[in-house]
Amino acid sequence: MKFIFKLEQTDKLTKARLGSFIYNDVLYETPMFMPVGTQATVKTLTKEELKEIGSGIILANTYHLWLRPGEDIVSKAGGLHKFMNYDGPILTDSGGFQVFSLANPKDITEEGVTFKSHLNGDKLLLTPEKSIAIQNKLDSDIAMSFDECPPASATHEYMEQSIKRTLRWAKRGKDVHNNPNQMLFGIVQGGPYQDLREYSAKETVKLDFDGYSIGGVANDGESKEYMYQAIDYSIPHLPENKIRYLMGVGEPIDLIEGVIRGIDIFDCVLPTRLARHGHAFTKYGKINLRNAKYKEDFSKLTNECDCYACKNYSKAYIRHLIVANETLGARLLSIHNIRFLIKLMEDIRNSIKNNNILEFKEEFIKNYYGESHE
Repeated sequence: MKFIFKLEQTDKLTKARLGSFIYNDVLYETPMFMPVGTQATVKTLTKEELKEIGSGIILANTYHLWLRPGEDIVSKAGGLHKFMNYDGPILTDSGGFQVFSLANPKDITEEGVTFKSHLNGDKLLLTPEKSIAIQNKLDSDIAMSFDECPPASATHEYMEQSIKRTLRWAKRGKDVHNNPNQMLFGIVQGGPYQDLREYSAKETVKLDFDGYSIGGVANDGESKEYMYQAIDYSIPHLPENKIRYLMGVGEPIDLIEGVIRGIDIFDCVLPTRLARHGHAFTKYGKINLRNAKYKEDFSKLTNECDCYACKNYSKAYIRHLIVANETLGARLLSIHNIRFLIKLMEDIRNSIKNNNILEFKEEFIKNYYGESHE
């Protein structure tokens, strides 16, 4: 069941946009943060918890689900929605990011990428056609084109050849895509080079995808300036009436800056990864609950949050769980951190509706970075 994205409003002073779509009779609004459910689960959380914290689109990982349990098993279950019992929209990535982290440069050919499985060392080949075939069987609502993910440090010469190959792969993937209920997104690459970002965006748009993503900004520690430039170089060449997706980005300030530059949806493993290490987002910056000063702190994580963890537990108790390696600690902080980013997006949407997103950004920065946190 494809959904139709509708552009509702554009900010008067920035490129920020409000959009919406209806899925299973539920209205979803953008800009939106998408929690990552790599193995067809957002780590430690149930479907009910995801719904309670306001999740919309969630991600699943093509590479990991290909290796286990396998796309055929997911297909026999009725697709990802039935397999994981999630009735909201699901996006699957192409598997490219994981594959390129496992492959050597010499193993990248026109056919695809050869690499070794991280599970058992088996030699595998992932091609554009194979990536799309897996995603067709997973039956997600949005599938991603298979692209090369070169580091920002790649030379202009290498990056130019890479994006041209990615364009050829995108066409090959689109040619074999045969799930009529599944949208297919193209991906813009080009590293830090304005001419290549522009070329990649224009040529990808010519292939007429259902939505467009900006990739290559979260590969190997790229700077924020690089990320923002990549967005600025790409956005002017993407159609206004289709979703724009910034891949792998989840720091609060980057969500705000991305929206101001015209991005609609974001994803990142950051909130659950931070949770597993005892870190929590707050209005006044991230805090590390392993810090001894929270041992006798019986206050909430934050007074501004309406999540289950903040309503029911103290910093001292959650710190105890984290230090004792109790799974509940990571669960509670995952609930909180994801809710923090989803609530941030709700606040961003309201600021666009009220035509004051720049003031919202200024106030957020003053609070979040205004003093030294942990």
